[in-house]
Amino acid sequence: MASFSNRLRQVILLVALTALGLLLVRELYIFLPGFLGAVTLYILSRRWYLVLTEKRKWNQNLTATFFILSFLLLVGWPMYFIINLLTPKINEVFSHSQELIQGLNAVSAQIKEWTGQEIFSAQNMKELQKRVANFLPAFLNSTAMILSNLIMMLFVYFFMLTNHTSMEKSFDYFLPLREESIDILGKETFSMVRANAIGIPLISFIQGVFALIGYWIFGVNDFVLWGFLTGVFAFFPIIGTTIIWLPIVVYLFSQGNSGAGIGLAIWSLLVTGNVDYLARVTLMKKLGNVHPLVTVLGVIVGLSLFGFWGFIFGPLLISYFLLLFKIYTSEFGPIHAVDNPHQHG
Repeated sequence: MASFSNRLRQVILLVALTALGLLLVRELYIFLPGFLGAVTLYILSRRWYLVLTEKRKWNQNLTATFFILSFLLLVGWPMYFIINLLTPKINEVFSHSQELIQGLNAVSAQIKEWTGQEIFSAQNMKELQKRVANFLPAFLNSTAMILSNLIMMLFVYFFMLTNHTSMEKSFDYFLPLREESIDILGKETFSMVRANAIGIPLISFIQGVFALIGYWIFGVNDFVLWGFLTGVFAFFPIIGTTIIWLPIVVYLFSQGNSGAGIGLAIWSLLVTGNVDYLARVTLMKKLGNVHPLVTVLGVIVGLSLFGFWGFIFGPLLISYFLLLFKIYTSEFGPIHAVDNPHQHG
């Protein structure tokens, strides 16, 4: 009877814990990108923080504050630069929206002449105009969410640094794995985060440079600016760079520069698009032995789950799945086949 009573209390406690956990996850999910950003910063800066606080005896709180201010400086200045570059261009697009539509019609007419298929119908153009009108409110809403997650990220990052010892010791208690398996997880996490946090920006920079060369060859004005923006949007796989070069192609068509528009489209598809794959094969393999397929699929999954930080934690999610499968087979799978070799005889 006592055993039944204990089992019942255990079930009730587990149900309560599960319900509270789901409630917390649901309410705090919007801050998940901020938490993942804090984890990224902690992994990348942990070594330097320990050197300053343990070897050089710096004050922990002051060192953590120094790291946060350094991050804001390194990220804030480029963001300010990007906003200053984008604002006049966005205003120009909104003030010349009719020319953009004419350019789209020119592209549609050219494609129809080649293939017989109409890409931009009257209905599609109305839908595009509606999306352009709704862009600004959606952008302002996402900006507020980004700022909220930035504050959460810095808040969590500060306490991860100042409480790193107790936090890391708790992993041994909460993770139901052997010590060597926990070490493997830790090394895999560090390797993947470093590879993606360093490798993907480098790959984006390479794509931006090749896009810049294409814009220069085909006579695009402000080719340095557009190359820079192409590199920024190269973070997003498959359609990332297309967001920049396709409107430029459309603009060239709208100005009657059909030859330059066709040439830039071919360059962007064959060169700018493929240099991404070549860089992933070489650079990501060297940084963290990350397969390009894991990176591409991981980013696609991660962006929908985690937002911007999905470019790091999406590939990590796939790597964790494969790694945990290996750990499971090493801890539980083969053991049963070896424990009793005569069980079939």
